[in-house]
Amino acid sequence: MTTEAVLIVAAALFGIGVYGALSQQSFVMLMMGLELMINGAILALVVLWARSAGGNPQGQMLGVVFMTVMAVEMTIGFTLITGVYRVRRADITEKLRRLKG
Repeated sequence: MTTEAVLIVAAALFGIGVYGALSQQSFVMLMMGLELMINGAILALVVLWARSAGGNPQGQMLGVVFMTVMAVEMTIGFTLITGVYRVRRADITEKLRRLKG
């Protein structure tokens, strides 16, 4: 697969993620859009690193580290969403007027 094709896929993932994050009101769909954006950025980073470094595996390791950080971030995000739902019974962003008390 060529570098251009992979970068087009990465841009498509990022674009779908932006649309999903900006157009949805559900917290879960918002988080999924953010995850798609991060996946597109990681894909572009790994393919550019692999092509420029001549197959050096450091770029792949950096991608694995970023995916691990992303998984931890999504876990914390879903935990916060669950906490907000339990306290406020709000499952969409429109139901939250303020996050204080």
